[in-house]
Amino acid sequence: MLAGLSAALGAGLLWGLVFLTPLVLDDYPGFMLAVGRYLAFGVLALGLAWFDRKALMQLARADWVEAAKLALIGNLLYYATLASAIQLAGAPVPTLIIGTLPVVIAISANLLDRRRGGGEDTVAWPRLIVPLVLILAGLLAVHGDSGHGLSAGGDDYLLGLAFAVLALACWTWYPIRNSRWLRARSPGLARAWATAQGLATLPVAVLAGLGYWAWGLFGAASAAPFDWPLGPQPQRFVLMCLLLGLAASWLGTLLWNKASQSLPAALVGQLIVFETLAALLYAFIWYQRWPSLAEAAGIALLVAGVIGGVRVFSPAGDTRAATQ
Repeated sequence: MLAGLSAALGAGLLWGLVFLTPLVLDDYPGFMLAVGRYLAFGVLALGLAWFDRKALMQLARADWVEAAKLALIGNLLYYATLASAIQLAGAPVPTLIIGTLPVVIAISANLLDRRRGGGEDTVAWPRLIVPLVLILAGLLAVHGDSGHGLSAGGDDYLLGLAFAVLALACWTWYPIRNSRWLRARSPGLARAWATAQGLATLPVAVLAGLGYWAWGLFGAASAAPFDWPLGPQPQRFVLMCLLLGLAASWLGTLLWNKASQSLPAALVGQLIVFETLAALLYAFIWYQRWPSLAEAAGIALLVAGVIGGVRVFSPAGDTRAATQ
């Protein structure tokens, strides 16, 4: 339990860097930031594959197909739909929708476990509902303090909401599917599986970058053209992409795999809240300000919900429930 929680915390701290990068490179399109990140992830995976060559050679064709699915849906499709949602509907509402991930993943994982006949990972709904309500209340408090209205209007807004829901579905599917694959195999594959997903992401990132270049070449890009391929700050862009590729993508995925292999899927889903907390911390540091009262209250609720979820799934909690 402690090793799994530590790994999930580390993954959240690294994934929070993804939210800081658009602030550091605010003159870059979000799509190119995603392409640069996953291109760096794939190139780094090529070098790291040497250290995991024995484990990678043992992966069957079905395993590589699974890695490609996880890379496509959990990486590229998720970020493409999330970026489109923000462009079409503005940031507040899509961010709120994505912020419900810990709740949606935990509910989905528990439902799937129950449909499969239950098991050691299944938790009674009355025990799960309290930490989930605390997490949801915390997310509403944090994201609802944006100061923006929720005015809707036009087909673009509705399409943006649809993209946000699709992004939510992508990253609800990813951790559950990833956890199922890892927990069905022997321990020790977390690092090799992270490398395998990087290798599967590389060709798709290359095609996406070339597609963006061709799109701009034929005049279909936005009014503010992008200086393809490295943009107006090439050195900073390359350094940030390498940082994200190594830290947020590869190492973050490795740590998340360790957590997924050690903890029940419903608990792992709740621990994605660490990413939200890390993103808030980095944003407060970047803007050089303290959180507002609403933000502080939301963070406290998030932490309380995670602690409650850990106690629900801990061996001690199971023992107490069995004796009552």
